[in-house]
Amino acid sequence: MSEITLMSDPKVAAVPVRECGERLVDVRHESMLLVDTRAQDPEDAFARLREGVLIRLVHAQTLLPDGLRLLFVEGYRPPWLQRRYFEEYAGQLRALHPGWPAERLHAAASRYVSPPDIAPHSAGSAVDLTLAEADGHELDLGTRMNADPEESEGACYTEADTISAEARRNRDILGTVLREAGLVNYPTEWWHWSYGDRYWALATGAPHALYGAVESGG
Repeated sequence: MSEITLMSDPKVAAVPVRECGERLVDVRHESMLLVDTRAQDPEDAFARLREGVLIRLVHAQTLLPDGLRLLFVEGYRPPWLQRRYFEEYAGQLRALHPGWPAERLHAAASRYVSPPDIAPHSAGSAVDLTLAEADGHELDLGTRMNADPEESEGACYTEADTISAEARRNRDILGTVLREAGLVNYPTEWWHWSYGDRYWALATGAPHALYGAVESGG
């Protein structure tokens, strides 16, 4: 497995943001995408994405083999919720590894939850998604979505070699269409893809990110 740049890497935070002001849109208005409600919140923030990201998802959908659909699970995540998720997971790691220094805990937590100050979800630029058949039946991609590294024993990593041949084929299909549409993957989470954020800019060599954190889902 190639070396992975984590969200906690200073190189990610160092990427400048030139906010383009693009609006958040509701993906449920796009009939080509299947939308799952497992991450639904009272304000329906989960269903929102920057318009440019949604356009690219719709394009990726057209590249899939017949009978397959993208299954959208979560997009925008308010900063307060991102902070809560990060602190909760860091707390779990702290309990498992009481001797770890703060810097190591921060880096380990960022394998699974992005640090709040640079989180792509809070910029409306990241999406958690998987593959499904037309009726919504999910395909096997090796782990459940949002399985952390401890639970999955590392199988949540996109290039993990411990998954079945079928799961590998499905991950490859998902990755091929999303990369073709211009998104990048966070390599510790096979389901997490983004466009226009700092991680995307670093991965693609773009001079700056297009999207910064959005304080409201509106």
